[in-house]
Amino acid sequence: MNPSERGPLILPFRGVLPRVHPSVYLAPDCVLTGDVEIGEGSSVWYYVVARGDVNRIRIGRRTHVQDLSVVHVTWKTGPTTIGDDVTLGHACVVHAATIHDRSLIGMRAVVLDGAEVGPDSIVGANALVPPGMKIPPGKVAMGVPAKIVRDLTDADRRWILELGERYAVNTIPGYRD
Repeated sequence: MNPSERGPLILPFRGVLPRVHPSVYLAPDCVLTGDVEIGEGSSVWYYVVARGDVNRIRIGRRTHVQDLSVVHVTWKTGPTTIGDDVTLGHACVVHAATIHDRSLIGMRAVVLDGAEVGPDSIVGANALVPPGMKIPPGKVAMGVPAKIVRDLTDADRRWILELGERYAVNTIPGYRD
């Protein structure tokens, strides 16, 4: 099979299929299962797994989930919600957590059950946000376990939005050609 003919693997779970806005870029080899909803202008890259089997996953508008990331849920009380204008770096794990708008989750960061990343925040690469931790709006958190290290600057805020814009304007169109 020609690689350009492959598509994402979109699977039902208990009769529920993922719902994806038509403008979303889904890389070949990504997997979406069950109750997953992805908003306008977003992208899901190579080998990402978003598994809304025992609860729901909501991914907002203009949000980019980079290669090798895993988004999952827990039963009953553990949906995952990722807001608008969020970037999940390569190989992130977000499990039954909430990531608010305009946030960046660095490469290989892990955000666990019941954790919440406030709007306009950054979780540094390789950080571990433990279960139940709440990162307030406008903060940068790093380390294992994650600790608040500083306030977000205006330059940080611009950078977060520029990352998403670069995917939308420069990267995604090249894969659609």
